[in-house]
Amino acid sequence: MEIVFLNRSTCNKIRVIFILYHLEVRKVSVLRAIRKCYQFFVDKPIKKGIILKNRYEIVHVIGTGSYGIVYLCRDLHTNENKVVKQLRPSKRRKEVEMFEHEISILRMLNHKNIPVLFEAFLTNGSLFYVMSFIEGDNLEDQIFLIENTFNENEALLILSHLLELVDYLHKKDIYHQDLRIPNMLLKNKELYLIDFGLSKHMVVPFRSSPNNLDDILEMKLQDYYDLGEILLYLLYTTYSSKNKKALPWIEELSLEKETVFLLERLLQLKEPYSNTAEISTDLQAALKATEKGN
Repeated sequence: MEIVFLNRSTCNKIRVIFILYHLEVRKVSVLRAIRKCYQFFVDKPIKKGIILKNRYEIVHVIGTGSYGIVYLCRDLHTNENKVVKQLRPSKRRKEVEMFEHEISILRMLNHKNIPVLFEAFLTNGSLFYVMSFIEGDNLEDQIFLIENTFNENEALLILSHLLELVDYLHKKDIYHQDLRIPNMLLKNKELYLIDFGLSKHMVVPFRSSPNNLDDILEMKLQDYYDLGEILLYLLYTTYSSKNKKALPWIEELSLEKETVFLLERLLQLKEPYSNTAEISTDLQAALKATEKGN
């Protein structure tokens, strides 16, 4: 093995580069800390009782996200509860564009199981939009806080309601891209879909490029994959582990073969689905199998 000796000049250069690198890392850390501090003071939720646009009285904060704050408000004109979402004041151009895009998506929707957009407005430099209030627990809270359980048939029924909503969106060339249990509300066995912050709207032109078609297919498959994950979440609510070692879901869960087939295609373990009609056919077959089993 040949040993290489560095001269003093080269060593000094390496030392300088090393020092500059660590100074840059420290600078980034300081800037990040300053930004966090700025966000802490600027992004404080609006206090209860404050009235926005001389109409919407803040009742309480429903929740906070990475770029938004959601309030329950009382509409002083109608005396109804409304949901008002605020873009965090600290956010920059990228988040402003995302917020405006979410508003544009909601404007295109008209479905009884999706919140209605009433208006968007700017107050004191902050962006807001107003939508209908749907009273209900999201699926995440139902599973982990309330500890509700869903048997195979119940899980498939919920999936059928969700599939109907996904089909509605896809027919409007809208792809949700964030189908997760926190983004679904359940009220009197009725399913509602919320949070369109990551949704995409992409129309297929008459002469579409292969790239556009690939992008649309990828977004479709993402929504289908998310359907599979949601179904698994629901099915695992009745599972009690008997093994210390974690096993694949296909071994841990006792399911009808039709449900297994449905899951394998949704999760792209077998040939992926190409449209919602295909999913619906297999879903109905799985529902029939579970009804016979009962």
